[in-house]
Amino acid sequence: MPIKNKILPLEELLYVIKKDEHSHEEIKTLLNKHPQIKFVSLAGLDLRGNATDERIPIELMLEDLEDFLRLGIQTDGSSVVLHNIATLNDAKVIILPDIDCNWYVDYNFSNIDVNTGLPIGTLVIPSFLIHNNKMVCSRSILKKSIKRFKKECKNILNENPHLKEELGIKSEDEIKEIHMTSATELEFWVQTPEDKADEEKLSTSQTLKEQYWKRTEGTVRTAMEKALLMMSKYGFEPEMGHKEVGGVRSTISVTGTQNHIMEQLEIDWKYSDSMQCADNEHFIKQLVMDVFNNHGLEVTFLAKPIEGVAGSGEHTHIGIMAELQNGKKVNVFSHKDFDKRYMSSIGFASLMGILKNYEVINPFVTSTNDALNRLKPGFEAPICIVSSIGHTADFPSRNRSILIGLIKDMENPFATRFELRAPNPNSNTYLVLATCYQSILDGVETICPKLSLDEIEKEFSKEAGEKGYYLEKDRQYRSEEDVFEHYNQAQRNALFGTPPSTVYENVRALDDYPEKLEVLLKADVFTKPIINSYKTATIDIWSNELKGRIIEDNMTLIRNLNKIHDDEISDLDIVNWNRINLLKWDLMKDSVDKKSLFTLLREAIYEENFSKASEYQIIMNEKIKELK
Repeated sequence: MPIKNKILPLEELLYVIKKDEHSHEEIKTLLNKHPQIKFVSLAGLDLRGNATDERIPIELMLEDLEDFLRLGIQTDGSSVVLHNIATLNDAKVIILPDIDCNWYVDYNFSNIDVNTGLPIGTLVIPSFLIHNNKMVCSRSILKKSIKRFKKECKNILNENPHLKEELGIKSEDEIKEIHMTSATELEFWVQTPEDKADEEKLSTSQTLKEQYWKRTEGTVRTAMEKALLMMSKYGFEPEMGHKEVGGVRSTISVTGTQNHIMEQLEIDWKYSDSMQCADNEHFIKQLVMDVFNNHGLEVTFLAKPIEGVAGSGEHTHIGIMAELQNGKKVNVFSHKDFDKRYMSSIGFASLMGILKNYEVINPFVTSTNDALNRLKPGFEAPICIVSSIGHTADFPSRNRSILIGLIKDMENPFATRFELRAPNPNSNTYLVLATCYQSILDGVETICPKLSLDEIEKEFSKEAGEKGYYLEKDRQYRSEEDVFEHYNQAQRNALFGTPPSTVYENVRALDDYPEKLEVLLKADVFTKPIINSYKTATIDIWSNELKGRIIEDNMTLIRNLNKIHDDEISDLDIVNWNRINLLKWDLMKDSVDKKSLFTLLREAIYEENFSKASEYQIIMNEKIKELK
């Protein structure tokens, strides 16, 4: 990467210290060999997925490496999202390094070490947050869910010969270990600073499909190529970078520079084990942002940065493998009769577990106003709790209108997996995976020892109103149709459940479905204090954003809506302006005998009447949409 006309020798840099290189001797040798690494940062992930980031001089770590790795560092936990846990009167939190994962070096290419001529590096160590001797962070929840899943899934397979027989495993063969793999993808928008979105141009370009998979140009191309090359150096094994559906063509100024850049991109990389997947994604987002920023481009990972235009998703792939004592591996979701059966009993039960319990998974997938703005019909964003597995077992399809689907490559049984389409770039992947694993295990434990594969498949494909052993009677869980075109909204709500309209409605599911919440609480993977902390933090952030940003932005919009017609007007102009003016008054103008909607919403928030605030938000959103 060129800095001040100098080509830096990137091959001389240390990018990763792998998890099998964490002996004290190896760590010291590597760090002493790379003196450009000046700092260490312990990255503990709070319940919102925010990482702690600090600059500790590397020599302090090396002075007493054993204690540093064993004891970590202390910090003030009241400044991270651990509501009702790390309180002002009990705020001490330990950040403990995780020695069982890869560590990455974060380089500052704007700060060159005068002695080595190399950029200054910070060793980033994914870590755990500990409060009163208890792990209370996102990474620890995922770690517990993985440990439980591996143990219970292994036991279920070893104790049920018919399940092994489906996978082509001999009854006498013992399962040695369960391997859990996952992968995410990163969609994001880039733009030149301070450019304002022209929603009409963006929407037209999207409708005409002018940007999707088109050739990248200029600065965007350079930044994306450099991001992919840097990902390779870290060992992330990038698979693809391309334009997404959103965006408009940039312009070239008289000086030859590229202006008015506004494009949506996607970058994909290879799968890994579940914890490493979440760690990789977190680091890659920072890497992508740094590379594009260095080229004068702003990056946003918001789910719906521009109203009326495609949002950014982050489809999450889930796979399970079983390793036998003889070293052979099999895909737990793939039936031995691969072209005759959609999947195994465990595959069906896993999918059913996620679908049945999705009401308590969703609060961890979609936890912001921005995220809910993406989940609207017509934008290939899932809003219905329904799945698709293909029209026939030997003809897999990709239904882009459903929540979660079966991904099946007829040439490769090892590739069989599920794709959860609801997450967005700001979803907390650690908690998304943890809730999915708890729910999968609920389905597998409940269904697989009791029902045959034919019975399981029949229940999975049942109609609404048919009673099932595991799934709810009045719901349908499979559709191979486009659920936005084939059903109207009333039908979708009746068949698949009414989706939440606000963050508060979504997080309320953790109270409204206690029997499903118990699935997350099993084996203390999630605990009641963790759930309560997450709920409190989510509602707090939602309500503060409502009163501090969304209402303020809507007020600015209303103030900018002025009457511009004068003499040459028609009766339609008068009618339309009267409609606009009435909406403006309803939303923003108080009178002696009537409060505006904005005032009512603010008062409900101040009084902590969040149910009423949620109702007012729905009305406000509808009126603002009508006004626009």
